[in-house]
Amino acid sequence: MNRLDRLLAMILVLQGRRLVTADYLAEHFGLSVRTVYRDLAALGEAGVPIAAQAGLGYSLLKGYHLPPVNFTEQEAAALITGGLLVQQFTDPSLSGPMQSALAKVRSVLPAAPRERIDSLEQGMASLVSPLGAPPSHLDVVQRALGLRQVLRFDYGGAHGEQTAGREVEPHGLIHYLQRWHLIGWCRLRGAYRDFRCDRMRQVEVLDETFVPRADFSAEAFVQGMPEPLLQARIRFEPAAADRAKREWYLGLLDEQVEEGVHTLTLSTVEWPALATWLLSFGSSATVLGPDSLRHLMVEVAEQTARHHRQLLT
Repeated sequence: MNRLDRLLAMILVLQGRRLVTADYLAEHFGLSVRTVYRDLAALGEAGVPIAAQAGLGYSLLKGYHLPPVNFTEQEAAALITGGLLVQQFTDPSLSGPMQSALAKVRSVLPAAPRERIDSLEQGMASLVSPLGAPPSHLDVVQRALGLRQVLRFDYGGAHGEQTAGREVEPHGLIHYLQRWHLIGWCRLRGAYRDFRCDRMRQVEVLDETFVPRADFSAEAFVQGMPEPLLQARIRFEPAAADRAKREWYLGLLDEQVEEGVHTLTLSTVEWPALATWLLSFGSSATVLGPDSLRHLMVEVAEQTARHHRQLLT
């Protein structure tokens, strides 16, 4: 990035945040702090109204904005890709605004790039979708998270039972295991809790605001999640091995192929989830170890067989 582009990008960073430290700008642009100071001075000499608050950081004076931004074709293509993923992994509360935003992106593109972007969009699709029905209130959760306002909702248990209403201070919104999860301080429990968004009902944002807790970090929360430490060796027929490598999201540790037969070492957090998934392969998957997983698969298969046998009588 040349210096002119960097100075423009620095203004955009300042415009998008209330306060920015020199250390943050140095890390963001891969510069030394001394170079950041020189760039800020150059922007000031060019007439950009930058205010410095001792010990806090830098900000643009209120009311200063750059002219409307033009997008490059590569940036527009990236946004089109992002829009496709928004449709697959969110709900109408977010996919609608995303389509509106993409329409604005197209409107500022020249004719030729716009035609190429339209062609790209027509040629892209995704079959990936989250499990079950997606939540219909992600925009509400996002708004509470951004405004630091308390959420109130009813929460359903794993088996559909409805639990007591909750008041929660939202601290993080994380997508894992194919679902959206709200990480928040539950006032009922007096602790952080992980709420699946698809189990939240009657979601509303209260007028009450809260002070963010200094001990929470979304990144640290993700890093502290249980690691898939359990390992199993599974022998798959060739076609089944291809599917297994595509589907098993907790990790493929090793693969050995001998005479067309694939032996995969898979990691997991718990055996029941792996056992249930492996049963979907029928005789195309064979557990080589550990024995505890093999016994569990037999138990689950027998329970399933008894259940359906009763339905036939």
